[in-house]
Amino acid sequence: MPGTVLQVRVQNGELVRAGDVLVILESMKMELAITAPIDGIVSGVTLSPGDRVELGQPLVAIVPADGGSQADSKALPETER
Repeated sequence: MPGTVLQVRVQNGELVRAGDVLVILESMKMELAITAPIDGIVSGVTLSPGDRVELGQPLVAIVPADGGSQADSKALPETER
């Protein structure tokens, strides 16, 4: 869902657990919490508050804690998984 970044709660290199809130978006006057789908280390954060995001746009990449594929671990809003 397209929206605007309100908060970025993680930084590159940070360890996260599945379910941790990564980003808060505003879309259609609602706040959406984007959570980590897996345990891992955050990489590729380039968002800032106020940035516009589009449908299907990867928001945060997570390198899995078990060393699996990063491609399967992009954080997307729940409605896009």
